[in-house]
Amino acid sequence: MQRRALARRVGWWLSSLGAAALVGVHGVLAAPAPADASTPPEGPGTVTPVTAPLRYDFDYPTIGYAGRASHNQIARLQARIDRGEVKLQFRGERGYLDSLLAALHIDPSSQILVYSKTSLQIDHITAATPRAIYFNDDSYVAWVQDSNLLEMSVMDSELGAVFYTLVNKADSPVNVHRETSRCLACHDTFSMTGGGVPRFLISSTLVDTTGVALRNETSHETDDTTPLERRWGGWYVTGVPDHQMHLGNVRFERGATLPARNDYQRGTMRSIDALFDTRPYLTDKSDVVALLVLEHQLYIKNLITRLNFKSRSFLARDAAAAAPRAISFDTASAGTQTAVHRMVEQLVRAMLFADAASYRAPLAGTSGFDHWFMSQGRRDSQGRSLRDFDLRTRLFKYPLSYVIYSEAFDALPAPIKQKIYARLREILSASQADPAVPKLTAAQRRAILEILTATKPDFARATT
Repeated sequence: MQRRALARRVGWWLSSLGAAALVGVHGVLAAPAPADASTPPEGPGTVTPVTAPLRYDFDYPTIGYAGRASHNQIARLQARIDRGEVKLQFRGERGYLDSLLAALHIDPSSQILVYSKTSLQIDHITAATPRAIYFNDDSYVAWVQDSNLLEMSVMDSELGAVFYTLVNKADSPVNVHRETSRCLACHDTFSMTGGGVPRFLISSTLVDTTGVALRNETSHETDDTTPLERRWGGWYVTGVPDHQMHLGNVRFERGATLPARNDYQRGTMRSIDALFDTRPYLTDKSDVVALLVLEHQLYIKNLITRLNFKSRSFLARDAAAAAPRAISFDTASAGTQTAVHRMVEQLVRAMLFADAASYRAPLAGTSGFDHWFMSQGRRDSQGRSLRDFDLRTRLFKYPLSYVIYSEAFDALPAPIKQKIYARLREILSASQADPAVPKLTAAQRRAILEILTATKPDFARATT
């Protein structure tokens, strides 16, 4: 219980009891899901939930979250390993890490370091031995010094956030293990903010040098909307020093209490070599741009998962009520129509950075992540990409999320995608700024629309 309570306060990669223990002892997964604005009222013909060890399968029987996860990069890599097409190499103290990242096409420049105890391996994490996280558009790998376990999560286009572990020993077979209980003790929203789906988490919490939260500190999740001065407690942050203050790189002595004044803020550092020994890691960086991208990416992926789970489940419920008459999203109940509209609007606003916090000063990384990230962008005939950075007052030059190219977005039900495309077209084609996204200038709207039309064929087909 102490381990679980601590990890819930900070929020990344949590260890806890198994699902059976949670249901039988603590009642966490057995408690009714809280109602939220996206949940239509129950009515006749409600789909009978299946009996399953995970709450997701109880409330979303059409999703099958506890079933096989095969629509993701880690599952595909395991299949290639099983067929003998890929062989991971075990090297030195990092074990399979280097080889695993290469196989998943994750660049070492994505490295970010967190020293809060928010992992399956909390005993190994301190300010001197932070956990390293590496990522690309869909996959996330975490490595901890002196541990025999690699932690992974991935966006599955059908199931949303899925979690895995890999035994990191030279004499162990390379076989990823699906985590369907331990990680979900925290990556679960039924008793939290009301999303009701498995999700990715990233939080800010000031901690002492042992990685434990200060006695009067409260953890908070961060995303695009969080002011920078409230981000990155418990994280190292490297890049070009600037005048933007945040909570990164701040460490307190063991057992400390949060000071009344906030003059402890340190800001971005060019090097963290003076703070701890960085030699065991792939790089000596914990890049500020990588952190910004990660926060945005996880935020959008969670909204996509929520929209996917709920829209498919609401339609199945309406179909059961209307049987044997066929039903579609356009003929669904008023409650389903309203819920889908709200979730589509929320996702569209987030993808257009409607409520994103502005930067007080230009930001710049030094790990090379920015160049690696931009090099993967789809570009129009003018060389423009949704992955082009701004980093002066906002994250991207053309503020529409690159996550629109992801497998998870493409796997949304076709009618849902059409609604998203129609709303984007409405906003981007308007002669005046839409009240939902007032910060978008006419030039930005025109550029985004041109890039999207040139680089997203199904958007072009759907809106012409």
